[in-house]
Amino acid sequence: MLTTLVAIYTIYVALNIYVSVMQIGYVAHMKFQTPVILKAADFLKAGSYTVKKERINIASTFINYIVFIFWLGYGIDWLTSYIHFSSPSATNVAIVMSFVVLNSLVSLPFEYYEKMVLDKEFGFNNTTLKQYIKDNLIAFVLTLVFGSLVTWGVYEIMANFELWWLWSFVFIFGVIILINMFFPTIRAMFFDKLTPLEDGELRSAIEELMQKTGFNSQGIYVSDASKRDSRLNAYFGGLGKTKRVVLFDTLIEKLNKKELLAVLGHELGHFAHGDIYKNIAMMGAMLFIVFFAFGNIPEDLYMELGVPQIPAVTMILFLLFMPVIGFIMMPIMGFVSRHNEFEADRMGSELGGPTGNLYLASALKKLVQENKSFPLSHPLYIFFYYTHPSVVERLKKLDVNVGYIDEDGMKEKWSPENLDL
Repeated sequence: MLTTLVAIYTIYVALNIYVSVMQIGYVAHMKFQTPVILKAADFLKAGSYTVKKERINIASTFINYIVFIFWLGYGIDWLTSYIHFSSPSATNVAIVMSFVVLNSLVSLPFEYYEKMVLDKEFGFNNTTLKQYIKDNLIAFVLTLVFGSLVTWGVYEIMANFELWWLWSFVFIFGVIILINMFFPTIRAMFFDKLTPLEDGELRSAIEELMQKTGFNSQGIYVSDASKRDSRLNAYFGGLGKTKRVVLFDTLIEKLNKKELLAVLGHELGHFAHGDIYKNIAMMGAMLFIVFFAFGNIPEDLYMELGVPQIPAVTMILFLLFMPVIGFIMMPIMGFVSRHNEFEADRMGSELGGPTGNLYLASALKKLVQENKSFPLSHPLYIFFYYTHPSVVERLKKLDVNVGYIDEDGMKEKWSPENLDL
């Protein structure tokens, strides 16, 4: 059993690295070809960023594989041998959280290099070292506190119910729903400063757009995201009565009103089609399969590992193999998600009126430019990782040409004079 699991993880790592190598080769070649969407200099720069980021992913994957072998061969036994408390629940929680913290420390250098070195080199990251340390300390404390509570909850279920895997699934699924409901509030409390969007033409236009789709929001807020990152973004957070519209200040700065409304129209398309609930349902189905599998682990595996058959070990094995399960499920979820994105684009363009598709196209092009996203990827990379269609595909669906943006605005058939850009 152990040999089979190691073989499965090894195949996962090999395939992960292979896909990254294919992506690197493809982008490294295409960045010197005729530019698409971006100007030549930005096209080359975006390609270089993508290649460097993918190289970090390969290094991280390889190190994680070594760490995986360490945990199976020595690490789990070491944790269970040296961590003991008078309370079994405290022992199990401490073992799992020690695993989580040590794993986080392994990934920290890669995260630091990507955010504080690579992203700064390419002009994305505005975070100071002080802010970076503060954010990570807050994230660490939150992980420690809430992670311990969730681990304790799963332990109690495993210790007291025969069908523990089913009730653990229900518990974790409930936690995921709560996170989706309160994510904007938690983020605002500890990371971003959210301020209500001022009354005015933009706010009135957004409220009118929401009324068209029946979207009831707790408020429209602006996030001071620019203090950390220069990328553009917006999101609708929460479920039910906790829904909020959050706009990054960078988005308001770079997009004009009609482009911004086109982006929000796209997001409202997701709401109108129930995509948030569909995604949660897909996540629930994946979790159910995973919990069922780990609820029926043969006793022989624990004997082969030389570790006690306690809840903490089962939870660690669950966490170790979650990336593999995610990698297997991602193509399915990605396929559905890409279809949903096309439908949201269609609704976003319809909400914008006769020229709505052109405003959305203009916004998409500016998002690519400001985020310095390389617009092309290897088909295999798209198959495994893309939750959104490529911008090129989205523009074609919107029936616009794949051009580029210059200093004067959009070229081709959507001139600034015609569209008030």
